[in-house]
Amino acid sequence: MNISPLACVHPEAKIGRNTVVGAFVVIEKNVVIGDDCRIYPHVTVLDGARIGNHCAVFPGAVIAGIPQDLKFAGEETTAEVGDHTTIRECVTVNRGTSAKGKTIVGSHCLLMAYCHIAHDCILKDNIIVGNAAQLAGEVEVDDYAIVSGGTLVHQFTRISKHVMIQGGSRVGKDIPPYTLIGRDPIAYCGINIVGLRRRGFTNSQVFLIQDIYRTLYTRGLNTTEALRCIEAECQPTEERDLILNFIKTSNRGIVRGSID
Repeated sequence: MNISPLACVHPEAKIGRNTVVGAFVVIEKNVVIGDDCRIYPHVTVLDGARIGNHCAVFPGAVIAGIPQDLKFAGEETTAEVGDHTTIRECVTVNRGTSAKGKTIVGSHCLLMAYCHIAHDCILKDNIIVGNAAQLAGEVEVDDYAIVSGGTLVHQFTRISKHVMIQGGSRVGKDIPPYTLIGRDPIAYCGINIVGLRRRGFTNSQVFLIQDIYRTLYTRGLNTTEALRCIEAECQPTEERDLILNFIKTSNRGIVRGSID
């Protein structure tokens, strides 16, 4: 490892092989950073941070800050970052609370400048969070989702796989898988067909997903009726079952359909 003499690193912090720590970095006691990471100058890594291998953390970022939650009583919790994840300038990732005990950012994620990941959020893998997007407490984001810049996500909201959310959106409902979400107020705008093509979805998979959302949003059915039709008319597949299970387990309800 290569630690600048101008960095302040607690002697009990665990830092992996070939990790570079820049000037004016602060790393506290209960911290683990993996191999081959780059911690740029002026980063603050506080007690409870767990950072994987091959990560880059850019200037001004704060990892494992105390939760901005009045119920937090100083319990020992963590903020965990997977491998190959990039955290850009002035990002904040808060520790968990007693609710989940940890905040998680997965592997191969990109958190762009000034975004905020609040306490007990669970972000899986290959996620992009755009500049200045703000995720409130206990938000869940599944694989390959893109939350564009300036988006505000209400606490407890769930964002499923392969979703694309327009910049500046205000998200207060759950976002079902494979969808493209935008407008103000937000609404379903179609499926994320570009993202699905990039990730190798076949024509038959794409057509099935389109048919499911036509039933859900354009046939004039309520959600319960639409789910019954989808189960009756569509053969079981991974895509169908993911959509059905996500909607059935939604506590907040899913985003509405477009009025156009």
